[in-house]
Amino acid sequence: MDNGRAAEVCRDLGTDVFEIDTRMSGYAGITAGYLIRGDRPCLVETGTARSAETVIGALEHLGVGAADLATIVVTHIHLDHAGGVGDLSRYFPQATVVVHERGARHLVDPARLVASARRIYGPAMDTLFGELLPTPSERVVSLGDVGTIDLGGGRRLDAFYAPGHASHHVGLVDNVSGDLYTGDAAGIYIPETDDLQPTTPPPDFDLDLALRSMSAMADRAATRLLFSHFGPVTDVSGALERSAEELRVWVSAVRGARADALGLDHAVARVYAMARERYPSLHADPDTSAKFEELSSTRANVNGIWRWLDGLEPGRVSGAPD
Repeated sequence: MDNGRAAEVCRDLGTDVFEIDTRMSGYAGITAGYLIRGDRPCLVETGTARSAETVIGALEHLGVGAADLATIVVTHIHLDHAGGVGDLSRYFPQATVVVHERGARHLVDPARLVASARRIYGPAMDTLFGELLPTPSERVVSLGDVGTIDLGGGRRLDAFYAPGHASHHVGLVDNVSGDLYTGDAAGIYIPETDDLQPTTPPPDFDLDLALRSMSAMADRAATRLLFSHFGPVTDVSGALERSAEELRVWVSAVRGARADALGLDHAVARVYAMARERYPSLHADPDTSAKFEELSSTRANVNGIWRWLDGLEPGRVSGAPD
């Protein structure tokens, strides 16, 4: 990547933190990684495998060469967050890869994870994500439900378990900057319109766990939220409250569709219509709405809520198209 393009995807957020726009699927402003540059440089989130070249170029532009990166941390192993781990671990041979213990084996042997994604996305898998390459087991460090990542010079990331979106999800707090890396546990932030939307894909979505995770984030008293999708938010308590409310609204809408004996297809249509009314600025901009729909589709989110509700009502036969 040339230096000019590398500079375009980097933004200095202060306190030696840099946002890297991974340009997922060629879009600007959809998926971010973050460099914490210091004694032990650390990359939080890799983006997809197809974004690896962009991320490597950005890190080199920021002065982090092949021998310099100490740590790669992923909030969870979904391919828009961790798909580039294999490529980046090869390029940065000194970097350890840190992940929750529930996700570690899938980075070492990604066959099941990739096969599952390919079943969901079909031919679009190659365009959206590319292939997650395996990471040698000796390079992978597993986190329990709490843990600490040493950034050198007294700086650290404190990790805490944040399930609900995924069973292998952690939140991360920087003890120096006060930043909280949310992954997908607080939903998606859309900077163009200041909207927050849930991300509730199957198979792990759980409303109660998701709300508890947001409460745990609020308890950290962070100074700023750094969303993987997309960017920094300084109104921490306001954003977390809004995210929790949006989650409840989406779940309520799916519950309502089920109560009206609608099938999954009609539930998706109803929720999409609700979202158009709820986020008018977003849907007035076709380009922005299209890119975030590709990232986190209404169908996938409704399907995740639907499957969770199926678990609460095990005797119900549901999920078939209308």
